[in-house]
Amino acid sequence: MSQEGAAARKAAEPQDQGWAWMVLLATMLLQGLTLGFPSCIGVFFKDLQHEFQASNSETSWFPSIMVAVLYGGGPLCSILVKRYGCRFAVMLGGLLSSMGMVSSSFCKSISQLYLTAGFITGLGLCFCFQAGVTVLGYYFVRWRALANAISSTGVSLGFTLWPLLSQYLLDEMGWRNTFLIFGGILLNCCVCGAIMRPVQHASGSLLQSLKPGEEPGRRAEEAQLSNGASSPHPKLQQHSRRTACFQLLQKYLAFDIFCQNKGYQIYTIGVTWMMMGFALPHVYLVPYAIQNGVEERRAALLISVIGVINIFIRPLTGLLSGHRVFTGRCIYLFSLAALLCGLSNFICVISSKFGVLITYCVIFSIAMSGIGALTFQVLMDVVEMDRFSSALGLFTILESITLLIGPPLTGLLVDITSDFHYVFYTSSFFLISAALFIGLSFCALEKKNKLKEASKVPLDNPSRYQYSEMPTEPQSESQSPPAVMYITSI
Repeated sequence: MSQEGAAARKAAEPQDQGWAWMVLLATMLLQGLTLGFPSCIGVFFKDLQHEFQASNSETSWFPSIMVAVLYGGGPLCSILVKRYGCRFAVMLGGLLSSMGMVSSSFCKSISQLYLTAGFITGLGLCFCFQAGVTVLGYYFVRWRALANAISSTGVSLGFTLWPLLSQYLLDEMGWRNTFLIFGGILLNCCVCGAIMRPVQHASGSLLQSLKPGEEPGRRAEEAQLSNGASSPHPKLQQHSRRTACFQLLQKYLAFDIFCQNKGYQIYTIGVTWMMMGFALPHVYLVPYAIQNGVEERRAALLISVIGVINIFIRPLTGLLSGHRVFTGRCIYLFSLAALLCGLSNFICVISSKFGVLITYCVIFSIAMSGIGALTFQVLMDVVEMDRFSSALGLFTILESITLLIGPPLTGLLVDITSDFHYVFYTSSFFLISAALFIGLSFCALEKKNKLKEASKVPLDNPSRYQYSEMPTEPQSESQSPPAVMYITSI
């Protein structure tokens, strides 16, 4: 190999070294700024209610819309990354989230907050977070698992610091000026995006022949579509357009996998149902504590306790799930974490004293860490990696719908009954029922598959659409990462 060729190859492969670690640091900060941000909204709940004379249900729509757009905007972010790259998506997201919070400081009604802080800020946070995680796949190959684990600690740091900062600023200058300052803080996402310069892979890499975001076999399909589109017959053109639309939906929202893969079907339905109750404590814990006589600063500290515990428990959960004893059985650890999360809510019902609420936060945070660390690991177990990106699209869309409607419906129940205990009853119901559904369904599915193997029933491709206990083969270090993959975290 010539000296020039060796130099070009070295320049084309910056993974796992040098600037990659700066990108990792930027991604960790980005996750703290984005995923950690909704955790502070509960601090403003009572002030917004008083300012706009709004009910619990009306006020809870604001954080619900933000979180739903943050999770549900994945397919849109993927298209944006494919067309313009991760750096552009992150910087655009920083501008949108900042603009949303600055605009929120001038709102005259709660419905205006739905658009500014809810939709605009939520969309900006989505672009920043998901494009930021995607870029790690370009910069890390050998140390990708470690990089994702380190970057996820930013979420826990955000959970810890955002509520404390919010309460301090709220006490000093009110919610409007606080939202204005938040707009300035979120502009730092643009700085993180500027660090994420594009990566050029070596020309001989496995995915080099594919365009960004292109799946194997895609070019043949596009050639067929192109031939159909050039046909002069109108019916053929209409059929071609319908086919193109269907293939676009299949690429970003994998309905075919949902219909054929029982494991993916069970898991998606279970997690979607679980999300109806998962976000409720984050929204209502601080208002519940304040209503029961806990001082506002100490109430805000409760969310920070959840964040601090997450910093230490998430990596430990990742290490535990990687043990050979749990190979192919992470789904049962996930179900156990969801079950513990649901049972922990009954602690709040027993007593609302600050010491009891701290105990609740510790137990809830341990269980929540298990859910957050295992959600996408389980998804990778039940779906082939070459379809993971599209399977994740449908998964996050359905997840965002229940995240959107859960808090407002529960807020309506609180308005009717004037009792915050129903928040924790409702959360427990959804979490426990989802945990039992997922765990028992996968147990039955595993038993069914074993019976099929024992009776030697022939299967076309037994590993394609079934939950497997076999470990997934590690990706070759020489293989380039997926061009587009948007990943969310809980």
